[in-house]
Amino acid sequence: MDKEYKAKVFKSGNSLALRLPKELGLKEGSTMVLREEQSGYHFEPEDAPKKKLDVDKFWGKAKGMIHVPQPREDFEPRPSSLKAKP
Repeated sequence: MDKEYKAKVFKSGNSLALRLPKELGLKEGSTMVLREEQSGYHFEPEDAPKKKLDVDKFWGKAKGMIHVPQPREDFEPRPSSLKAKP
């Protein structure tokens, strides 16, 4: 047998919000998808987004690799820098 819960609708800013009971086991900040069906409304948790690789944690940790800047060849040097060279 399905359990029945009551939820309260209230105004939040210019929107309406639905306060759900804690017994549902939803996590704070989770996103839900709400669908309107002929028999009423149906909601379910949104699929979790795929995690992206964060390279900030291991940037510069590769031993033996030295970053040597390469000269850029995709543009001409400025005329003022040509005059400065002897």
